[in-house]
Amino acid sequence: MKKPDYHRILRSLNYYIAFFLLAAFVITCCMMLFVSTLSKTLGITFTDEHLNTAAKLTFLNVVALSGLFTFADSIRRKLMVRRPIKKITDAAEKIMQGDFSVRIQKINGAYGEESFNEIIECFNKIAEELSGTETLRTDFIANVSHELKTPLAVMQNYGTMLQQPDLSEEKRLEYAKGITESARRLASLITNILKLNKLENQQIFPTAAEYDLGEQLCECLLQFEDIWEKKNIDIVTEIEDDILISSDAELLALVWNNLLSNAFKFTESGGTVSVSLTADDSCATVSVSDTGCGMSPEVGAHIFEKFYQGDTSHATQGNGLGLALVKRVVDIMHGEIGVESVKGRGSTFTVKIRRNCHERLENNS
Repeated sequence: MKKPDYHRILRSLNYYIAFFLLAAFVITCCMMLFVSTLSKTLGITFTDEHLNTAAKLTFLNVVALSGLFTFADSIRRKLMVRRPIKKITDAAEKIMQGDFSVRIQKINGAYGEESFNEIIECFNKIAEELSGTETLRTDFIANVSHELKTPLAVMQNYGTMLQQPDLSEEKRLEYAKGITESARRLASLITNILKLNKLENQQIFPTAAEYDLGEQLCECLLQFEDIWEKKNIDIVTEIEDDILISSDAELLALVWNNLLSNAFKFTESGGTVSVSLTADDSCATVSVSDTGCGMSPEVGAHIFEKFYQGDTSHATQGNGLGLALVKRVVDIMHGEIGVESVKGRGSTFTVKIRRNCHERLENNS
């Protein structure tokens, strides 16, 4: 047997008492005004019996009207309050159970108020954001798991082969080199994940200081000297002198190193990598070009996404986080980054950085 809902009964009783007192006050005032006006206008004198009868009828009317008002108000609350609230709470329960696809239809006609539609609109936006975040989280975990498994599997295989007793010195060095390369790739992946996480969660606070941007670009370029000599790549530089900027040198070095690394990685032997630096009063513009494989417009639209690798033939050389890091750093600096590319002819990445972003960086921190 279902237990009675005492809270609902008590709540209905409270509503009835409120309507009773309101109706009693209003009707009593109206009756007193009516009797007073009638007595003065027509000169009628009411006896106690008449007044008692009128009082009883008035009381019964108040009781009946209070009940009618309570019933009408309960219907109103059910249609205009409880129904929208139930829709919102049901949807919230689905969200709590992990169903981020739930959306609430707006309430139309006489059964809803605009305030509920505003709440529903905000709820749908929250659900949409949560859905997108959950998709990114799932994709991130899947991609990280895949990227971690590949070097670990290589290290495990090479480690097993190194245990062979009759292994030649040449094979031993080859397998050891494979383990070292896989360990380096794994360490780079973990480092980039940690950096990207700190950048996205604003746990890295940029510090601005004035320095020579052209000098920094040359230092970053020289770090790849062994690679361009080994691949016989031509280097073309057009770097203006004495371009001073006030920014975070460490974070911008991360940008230049990643762009140069990609340029040398995708440029075949005998190709060309170009670096240029120009500036005006407000911005410094850095361009890094290569004569590599290039990419299609479809790939270029996703190139700054985490773990995205447009050229799968070079997938073993990276983890798809470098350009995501670059984009995040440029965004923090309130700069701009773009890419122009022709498939089979190369790519050009262009970065615009404000020459004096000291105040902006202070606002970020």
